[in-house]
Amino acid sequence: MSSNRLSLVAACSGYFFVLLDVTIVNVALARIAADIGSSRAELQWVVDAYALVLASLMLSTGNLADLYGRRRIFTLGLAGFGLASLLCGLAPGVGALVVARVLQGLAAAAILPTSLAIVGHAFPGSGERARAIGFWAGVGSLALIAGPILGGALVDALGWRSIFLLNVPLSIAALVLTRVAVEESSDPSRHGLDTRGQLFGATFLGLAVFALIEGRRLGWTSPEIVGAGALAISSLGAFLAAERRAERPMLDLRYFRRPAFSAANVGAGLMNLGTLGALFAFSLYLQRVQGHSPLDTGLRLLPWLGPLALLAPLSGRLTAVIGPRLPAALGLVAAGVGYLLLRRVDPGTGFGSMWPPLALAGLGLAAATPALVTGATASVPRERSGMASAVNNTARQVGGAIGVALIGGLSTIGASLTVSGLALVCGGSLALVMLRTS
Repeated sequence: MSSNRLSLVAACSGYFFVLLDVTIVNVALARIAADIGSSRAELQWVVDAYALVLASLMLSTGNLADLYGRRRIFTLGLAGFGLASLLCGLAPGVGALVVARVLQGLAAAAILPTSLAIVGHAFPGSGERARAIGFWAGVGSLALIAGPILGGALVDALGWRSIFLLNVPLSIAALVLTRVAVEESSDPSRHGLDTRGQLFGATFLGLAVFALIEGRRLGWTSPEIVGAGALAISSLGAFLAAERRAERPMLDLRYFRRPAFSAANVGAGLMNLGTLGALFAFSLYLQRVQGHSPLDTGLRLLPWLGPLALLAPLSGRLTAVIGPRLPAALGLVAAGVGYLLLRRVDPGTGFGSMWPPLALAGLGLAAATPALVTGATASVPRERSGMASAVNNTARQVGGAIGVALIGGLSTIGASLTVSGLALVCGGSLALVMLRTS
């Protein structure tokens, strides 16, 4: 196999780990709670500790890779991911598990943006690069399907710790392959990091998620929650001010004056807010309320996640022909309607009644996801398409972290799915109006 193809395999392996951990943990939540006595809020932290750090640091780690070498940052990420996964698998309690998940998120933030940069460097021709990126995206989609099924099978057979320990030998293999096959590359035109923007942005996200997760336990009017909310708002204001003044901002706010760019990124955030919040709540419902095993839970999620993985490439071709507006708008609304149709599920609801709304949601997500990325990248100059893609990916991760915090803490599955559905319908309406200019 040629060196560039080996580079592609190495980059895709890291990308696979990162996305696998977005979905694989959900089917293990009930077993984690039973084994180490976790509350619902603590389970939210198990999921969100990873998502929050990944969302907060992705733009900065992409810049670090451009400055100091993409292979260097990628290999550090792989080594860190393997070590953090080992700590997750050995965690004696939920506190240690959450800390290890933070470390996993830090490593994932080094891997995800750098993997795509490695692919771009290995395939300089536009045609071969497009095919390589298509393969890279397909591997990510495969991870979404594999997560619930592989996770369910491992948890049933070996316990919840196995879903983390599996990452250790896989990370080592990817690390060795990267050292052998991937050529070092960097971007000498990049200068410095937006440290103030990074600090204020991460502070805002951390405090906002803390308030949403812990508000129910501590009380929404408690000094801790009111203080966290006030500091979060102040940090957001400081972040926006810092980005306006920065010579090379982490997030260039000028592009948000473009309706299509704003709609694509807000829509992407609302899509993941509703979807990952619903995934958290629905996975617990299937296990705790209906009593399904982790593997059975993973199989029941297939109608939902399967279309996203299998049909997204076809949706991308459709978007290329008719533009992003209709696929994004109709896809988000269809997914939202799917969640709303599930809002009346109860302990006795059979799977025959569940799978059609789940499939509708999956089809909607398959249509909307490529369209939202295209809408973001098509609304900026071609030379800024990498930035636009990174912002869109960050918007999805931020939305997902807030969704697990906000929707995962609601008292009933019906309330969770209702809020999830409304979030996507709002995103679809926004796309229908504001993507008109694309």
